[in-house]
Amino acid sequence: MNWKFSYAIGFHPWEDTDQEFSQSLASLLEREEEGRAPPYGRALDVGTGSAIWGIELAKRGWEVTGVDLVDKALDRGRERVQAAGVEMKLVKGDVTRLSEAEVGPGFRLILDTGTFHDFDTEQQKGMARSIDALAAKDATVILLCWPRRIRPLIRGVSREEIEAAFAGWRITDVEPSFFKLPPPLEWVLRPDEHWYRLQRA
Repeated sequence: MNWKFSYAIGFHPWEDTDQEFSQSLASLLEREEEGRAPPYGRALDVGTGSAIWGIELAKRGWEVTGVDLVDKALDRGRERVQAAGVEMKLVKGDVTRLSEAEVGPGFRLILDTGTFHDFDTEQQKGMARSIDALAAKDATVILLCWPRRIRPLIRGVSREEIEAAFAGWRITDVEPSFFKLPPPLEWVLRPDEHWYRLQRA
C-alpha cells in the first residue's frame, strides 16, 4: 500500500469502521484496563494515520503517542485531536526504527491497527525490534493483521511471521476484528483480519 498516495487522494477506508469493529477493539482494551483506574500508562499508536484510535485510547485514560510517516495523515490527526479535546502527542517517524529520543520509553500498550501486516520480512523485524526496545516489561502488543495471501494493495502476514519477528514475545489471543469493506473492495481484498495480542514470553 502506498500510504502517502492513499491519503493524498482521500482513499482511507480503514478509517470508516463500523460499530462491530469498534466494539471488538474496545473489548480488548477493557481487558488491559480491568482492575486498574486511569491513567492507565503510556500507549504507543503505531501507524496512527489520522489518530482515530489514538484519540479513543486518550479518551479512555491512556497517555498516547501516535507515530506515522505520512504528513497529510498527521495533519488530519492534529485536527482530530484538537476537535476531540484530548491530549495526544503526534510524531513523524519510521516505525521500523523508532528510538526513545523520538517517542520516549516505557509503553505499557502498543497498538497497531494495520501497519505490520503490510511490511516485508525485514521491515517486520525492524518494527518488532523498535517495539521491544520501547515497551515496558509488562507491556501488551495488539496487532491488527490480515492473513497472508495473494491480493492487491495489502501483503498480509501469517502467524508464523508474527512469531518470527516478535522473538521473545508470545501470542496469547487471536480474535476476529469484524472489519468490513464496501462490497466491491471486500470481494477483491478479502480482509478476514484478526487481532493478535502479544506479551513477553
